[in-house]
Amino acid sequence: MRFTTLVAALPALASAQQDTFGQYQAQFQNFLGNFGSYIPNPGRHDPVAAAEAKAGAMKLNILTLDNWKQTLYEPVKEGQTEPEEWWILTTGNNKTCFGHCDRVEQAFNETAAKFALQTNAPHMGMLNCDDQPILCNVWSAGVGWLWSFQMLPEPAPIEIYKKRLNLTTVTSDDLVALQGKHKTEFKLEESFWHPFNGKAAELGLSVPLAYLLWGFNLLPSWAFMLIISFFSRSMMWVLVPGPRRNEAGNNNNNSG
Repeated sequence: MRFTTLVAALPALASAQQDTFGQYQAQFQNFLGNFGSYIPNPGRHDPVAAAEAKAGAMKLNILTLDNWKQTLYEPVKEGQTEPEEWWILTTGNNKTCFGHCDRVEQAFNETAAKFALQTNAPHMGMLNCDDQPILCNVWSAGVGWLWSFQMLPEPAPIEIYKKRLNLTTVTSDDLVALQGKHKTEFKLEESFWHPFNGKAAELGLSVPLAYLLWGFNLLPSWAFMLIISFFSRSMMWVLVPGPRRNEAGNNNNNSG
């Protein structure tokens, strides 16, 4: 009788365990989603200069970790079926560009001024990886790339195309000639790091991983090797069987 009662209760117990696991999983995902808010943003941003660039002749938007999604979705209307195109240039200062991004920035700014006079031209934006290292890690973006975002209303998937620009020869005329050719002259972005459709974004891991990569980049090479060495030694100590571990300890003592 007791056995029958136990068997009858098993489905309820399993359901309760699944509910408990689901609650923990939701809490963990919520923690990962808010991870970025627990750590100060190391990025730099001049809101006055950004506002002047957006309101000026170029109508150029400066992207940050806090505003990039809102900025890209801003011109998209509800129910829209034709995507709004954004061109984003990833650039930097001396740390990431070694002073070689001035020409491509000038060409991009001139192109933005030309596009501002057209009705169907791409919206223009710039991402400086020295000023916004976390956002560049979120995108897994290197400097000197032109990104073409095809924005549709949420929750539609977002297509992204990228093209590497020649930092020493690119001109505004070269960029203007690329208008409307994102599917032929650009490479489709389909990686784990896709800012909208990638697995990192779907799991809410893009920002935590971006901070992790940023932290690793701050470590000197000797410190990174020290961490790897400590981790490998710890793993060996755990994996070595007990008698051999004791033998290794005795050998160390005898050698001392």
